This record gives sequence, C-alpha cells and structure tokens, in this order.
Amino acid sequence: MNKNVDVCVIGAGPGGALLSSLLAKSGVSVALLEKQTMLGRAFRGEILNSDGIAVLKKHEVMSRLADGACLPLEHIEYWLNGKLVKMLLPDKSEGNVGIHVPQADLLDALIKEAEQYSNFTLHTGVTVSDLVQDAHGYYNGIFATDGKGDEVLLHSRVIVGADGRYSTVRRHANIPAMNRNHGYDLLWARIPAPSGWKPIIRSAIVDNQQLHLFTQARGYIQIGWNIEQDSYPKLRKQSFEPFITTLIQAFPDLEHQVRQYIKSWNDFVLLDIFSSQVDTWTKDGLVLIGDAAHTMTPTGAFGLNEALRDADWLANHLTEGLQRESLNVDCLKQLEQVRRHTVEELQQEQLMMEQNYKQNFYVG
Repeated sequence: MNKNVDVCVIGAGPGGALLSSLLAKSGVSVALLEKQTMLGRAFRGEILNSDGIAVLKKHEVMSRLADGACLPLEHIEYWLNGKLVKMLLPDKSEGNVGIHVPQADLLDALIKEAEQYSNFTLHTGVTVSDLVQDAHGYYNGIFATDGKGDEVLLHSRVIVGADGRYSTVRRHANIPAMNRNHGYDLLWARIPAPSGWKPIIRSAIVDNQQLHLFTQARGYIQIGWNIEQDSYPKLRKQSFEPFITTLIQAFPDLEHQVRQYIKSWNDFVLLDIFSSQVDTWTKDGLVLIGDAAHTMTPTGAFGLNEALRDADWLANHLTEGLQRESLNVDCLKQLEQVRRHTVEELQQEQLMMEQNYKQNFYVG
C-alpha cells in the first residue's frame, strides 16, 4: 500500500477513533491505523465521567450507541471487612456517578460514523516500523507492515500518535516519557452479574488489601485488585485459594459468582500501573494525544475521558490548520498549551486520591 492522506492517526482506541471520525466529517482525508486485528478486545477503562459524556453528546455519539451499551451507575459504596460503611450518591444534576460503555460498542459507533465518508479508511493489523521525515525534519509519513507482512508506505501532512502508553509513534519520534511508579499493579477479572444486581461502583478493604468493583453494561461485573508492584510473578507461585477467600470476604454477596467464574490465576489480567509525562506532545508534522502524551492510572477513571477531550479539541484545530496551510510545530503546540495544565492537575489529583484512599472508609 502506498497512499497519501491529510492525517494519519495511529491507534484506534476511543481518542484515535473519535478524532478520525470528526476529521472525516470535516472533509479531511484520514487513515486510521491499528495494530490489533479486532478492536476493543482488551481490558480498558470504560467509565465515562461528565467531561467524556459532554464530548460524546456534543458530537451525537451517545445517541448512536447500540441498545444496552449505556449503563448509568447509581452510586459508590465503600465496604470494610465485608460490611458497607459509606455510600456516595450522585450529584443531582448528573444523576449518576459515571456511565459504563463497553469500549467495543463505543468504537463501533465511532468507526461506523467515520465509514460514512469516502475520505476515511481504517487499516487493522498494521504495525508501524518507522516514521518518514523530509529534508527539514518535518514528519510526513510512516512505514509499516500489514497483517500479511507486506510493506506499507503512507504519506501524510500530519501524524497523530494515539497509540497508548507504550506509544510506537512517541518512540520513533524520539520523545522520551518520564514515568512515575505508584507502588501497585492491578489485576482485572470479569464475571457475570447475579440476577437483580444494581449498577454500582464498590470499593473495599480486606486485610489492608484494596479491591474495586465496577458494574458493566450487558450484565457483567469487573473486579480490580491492587497488588504490590511487580509482585504478580511471586503471587502466581502461591496457592490460589487464599486469594479467592479474600475476594469473597470483600464482596460476600458475590461468592457464588466468584467461585463459579474465577478458577485460577489465568482468569485475571495484569495491568502494570504507572503515570507519565513527556517534554513535548508535538514536533513538526506530529502530535501525541491520550495516553501517548499523558499516561494516567485507572484512579478516578480520567484516562479515557481526557483522551476524548484531546481528540475533540485537536479535530477542530487540525481542520482549521490544514485549510490555512499553517500546521507548523507552533500551531500544533497550541493543543499542548490548552490541554497540558488540565491533564497534569488531574494526574496530581490521582496521586492525592491514592494517598488518601483509606479515608473513604471512615465516617465523620
């Protein structure tokens, strides 16, 4: 494949998919490249807060979601040693404490909208191997290989790295990331919700261990378990039963579901936790968004929502810049100037939330 487009977006997560859809709707030719062959299969943050919801409503995405894909969450519960100690109700204006939308459903709605426009193309199973620069160092294309091993050369006026916290675009652009460890990793598991289960978020402490529960659309519950950083290889060598016992102590009303659907360590998915910042989100012809620019931890469910806000702002900015033929690095830098302060404040808020987590379990 050898083609030319205005914008090449690398990474078909929510940020990259939303950006591509908005650009295509504005008449910009855009190619969206994704390494995976199927979209939305891995564990990801899927809770929309008021900021993310506002972006999706602005672009009428919420109304295009499939039936059953949108689950407003009623309240947050805090449990200590198997007992409910505190409940947080939503703000009256919001009516919920977040909305769960499966990532596969969100991506499906965004891609279907983009595919209405002939100036949009989606390429899955494509691995970027290098970036192309002109004689002045301006990034104007990518080299890649497709799922068959064939070479791909794609020329573009702008490259957008929306390819996550291990961004290939960031690495090839020689933009170093400054990572901050948070002292814990996270184990995820998913089980079917029992009949009559309410749409809630629940946090718990048992024997000084932090566990989290998120009700999901389509009848599921996602369980998150904080473990000491880098401890998973050692844990896997130990008996699984004490781990399950602790999980049941945290959520006693889920004992039947836990024992039926979590049988071994293989039923968990490990997520190594860190946050990161980079010196710059932009170079001539290139811009990073979402986790590629500012990796966030799962705390507070900010990552997905901030990626959507990045995409929303950048879509309008890129469209105007392309029309004016003025997309130099100073122009692209405006995204970072607008968004960076907000993101760094939220990263600090995440740190405070993690440090003060146990205070949520005490009343008065």
